[in-house]
Amino acid sequence: MLGLMQNWPLLQHKIIDHAAAQYGDQEVVTRSVEGPIHRTNYRQVRERALRVAQRLAKDGVKSGDRVATLAWNTWRHLEAWYGITGIGAVYHTINPRLFPEQIAWIANHAQDRLVLLDLTFVPLMEQVADKIPSVERYVILTDRAHMPATKLKNAVAYEDWIAEVDGDFKWAEFDENTAAGLCYTSGTTGDPKGVLYSHRSNVLHALQACMKDTLAVSATDSILPIVPMFHANAWSLAFSVPLAGAKFVMPGAKLDGASIYELLETEKVTFSAAVPTVWLMLMQNMQATGGKLTTLKRVAIGGSACPPSMIEYFEERGVNVHHAWGMTEMSPIGTIGAIKPAVSGLKGKELLDLKSKQGHAIFAVEMKITDDEGNRLPWDGKKFGRLKVRGPAISRRYFKREDEEILDSEGYFDTGDVATIDPNGYMQITDRAKDVIKSGGEWISSIDIENLAVGHPQVAEAAVIGVAHPKWDERPLLVVVAKEGAEPDRKTILSYMDGKIAKWWMPDDVQFVREIPHTATGKINKLKLRQEFKDYKLPSE
Repeated sequence: MLGLMQNWPLLQHKIIDHAAAQYGDQEVVTRSVEGPIHRTNYRQVRERALRVAQRLAKDGVKSGDRVATLAWNTWRHLEAWYGITGIGAVYHTINPRLFPEQIAWIANHAQDRLVLLDLTFVPLMEQVADKIPSVERYVILTDRAHMPATKLKNAVAYEDWIAEVDGDFKWAEFDENTAAGLCYTSGTTGDPKGVLYSHRSNVLHALQACMKDTLAVSATDSILPIVPMFHANAWSLAFSVPLAGAKFVMPGAKLDGASIYELLETEKVTFSAAVPTVWLMLMQNMQATGGKLTTLKRVAIGGSACPPSMIEYFEERGVNVHHAWGMTEMSPIGTIGAIKPAVSGLKGKELLDLKSKQGHAIFAVEMKITDDEGNRLPWDGKKFGRLKVRGPAISRRYFKREDEEILDSEGYFDTGDVATIDPNGYMQITDRAKDVIKSGGEWISSIDIENLAVGHPQVAEAAVIGVAHPKWDERPLLVVVAKEGAEPDRKTILSYMDGKIAKWWMPDDVQFVREIPHTATGKINKLKLRQEFKDYKLPSE
């Protein structure tokens, strides 16, 4: 027997319809790429998204066609997402931090028909445009006054482009499992892989994100998503913020500490989300200027492990830190560090240790850890295992690689992370499977060592890699970037760490560098770091 409820498909445009109907006057604020602060609201965003949809249809874009965006977080980018998906087409976010050759490869693999891009990226696309024959037109996300001279094919200013239609248009209706968005993994090994989101998965994920023990998005919030829209759906905030009717504040191209601090204060931001490197820049700016956070109440920190010292910094200033974890393949939120009743009495170091974990699974994310043979391991907080997940907003195949099986026999996706899960369900990443250090038959967590090292007052950034050792197979090497003006030495760093981790986890050496390489998504590039130190010999040898 089936239920007798209405068939109301979960389509993305229903989110912006709801925002416009219930929170139409709620502000959408952007630091524009051109410079000035731009203000609009959800009603106008919806109206202009309909123009985008109508204009795309006029250009012959059909359901399933890919429309690329190469853009910062702005009101125009937001309108474009809803407009593209409103006719059943697919927004394809391109990460501008990739190498030009990677951008060309991704656009060709996706067979993008149009590219909507910010002024910042016109020179970048001019480098590779002749290598992407599928693109018919480039729409520059600006107005006529700021339109640059460019050789890009059929280039037009966005404002002129949507001005050629009247907005008298209706969203298309289609199955909720229709593809909505395409985002490629950063591809540090092998070719990038396309993750193809559906309308259903994006809407469900937005509802998951709004929950109190996830991101707790509310209409009374002012929300600044610093995480870019080209990073896995901006952690769902492009959907969950309008769904909840919150004030939407977007930083545009300026992600430096001073610019972020200014927006936090002038727009009375209550919640924000970003990777640790962005929060580090904000912290450094506040330390240099004496700035105080007057309205910020909550931050989500993810993308890479958040050092306990960073959590302490914000919490000492009255900001509740939620450590989060996820992946492009997970839409992307998988866990959040919300406090469960069973651990609500923790204080001091015990509470900090808990908040340093990546958190517990949100609703509709199921997790397990296994050994290399696929056998389940206990949730005891000690046993390391491969972290695997399943749920309605998690990939089951990669785009144009549908013949490749990526799920195990129970339907779980192997995240590539190594983790522990404690009896209360809190998960802690200890390494990427390919980065784990195996010493004397035992695993060493590079992330734990990195977090400890970054707590040293003279250390700006730290990374740990395994270096070959004739007796132990591998031993940890600590690579450090010192804070500006500081000159720490090997003995100082190792003395600080002594007694705070297992003795056999202690790095065999410390190397100081000016810069640690990062991937296009801001994570430490361990592959490149290992290449840089491939000929390095440990003193213990």
